[in-house]
Amino acid sequence: MNGRYSMGLVFNIQRYSVHDGPGIRTLVFMKGCPMRCLWCCNPEGQNPYPEMAYFESLCSRCRKCVAACPKKAITVSEDGQLRTLRELCDNCGQCVVVCPRQARQVFGKYYTVNEVLEIAKKDTAFYWRSGGGITVGGGEPLSQPDFVRELLENAKEQYGLHTAVETSGYAEPDVIERVLGSVDLVLFDLKHIDPHKHLKLTGMSNDLILRNIRLVVNRIVPEKKELLIRVTVVPSLNDDVDDLLCFAEFVKSLGEGVRVELLPYHEFGVAKYRALDRRYFLEAGIQPPSGEYMEALRDILRRKDVPTL
Repeated sequence: MNGRYSMGLVFNIQRYSVHDGPGIRTLVFMKGCPMRCLWCCNPEGQNPYPEMAYFESLCSRCRKCVAACPKKAITVSEDGQLRTLRELCDNCGQCVVVCPRQARQVFGKYYTVNEVLEIAKKDTAFYWRSGGGITVGGGEPLSQPDFVRELLENAKEQYGLHTAVETSGYAEPDVIERVLGSVDLVLFDLKHIDPHKHLKLTGMSNDLILRNIRLVVNRIVPEKKELLIRVTVVPSLNDDVDDLLCFAEFVKSLGEGVRVELLPYHEFGVAKYRALDRRYFLEAGIQPPSGEYMEALRDILRRKDVPTL
């Protein structure tokens, strides 16, 4: 593994994070995901290609982007608003270069493994002191398995970093074993325990996902790896008490050592949907849950002897 030639499409690299694993971490977000969760907070990670985003609130209406676009994909409406013609835009980034206020951005850039590691290694002192490392998420990182595996193996072999993957688990079993077998921590994001509701909320059944969780428990966790199952709680969509009790029974059936983390739904991704000219289906009506409500749900799991963060 020399990390020199493998390329991956990344939409963000976030340094100094204290989430998604122990200690201080560098988070690498891979582009491309097979699911379409209604509450997805990273819509820029869904499609497996670079995408132009336009943040209207940052725009000064200087129209430099209109003149710079070689495809004439940016137009001005009668009321002076700028519009991006998605069918013409090829995400070349010329408008990004001339924009003085970063109102235009391209989500998605190709990196080699070494280029990502050059960024990550800048913070090795913080990793060592805090027990941190590198976490790869997305999108769905298992949609780019070869790159992710090479990245994490090199991070461990070259720098001794703690490694983690945040995944929905929607991937073929051989990909699960090939990639997740080389990490220290698997963060498994489960959207819903009920297969029919999971299909309605994400566009995919959870049958493969649940089987892959068992695969991780039986084949990967015994190799001194850690598994944390995380559920983003979205009021009225996946917080039904009966479903939560079914989830508790599923976790208990996995055996000891599997922990659970309930995370509150948030609306941080709404502006990115608008910037990508997409509809955010939960924008009206569903509010983030309160801290008290989240603790009440955690108590339900604890009473069922489910280890909960």
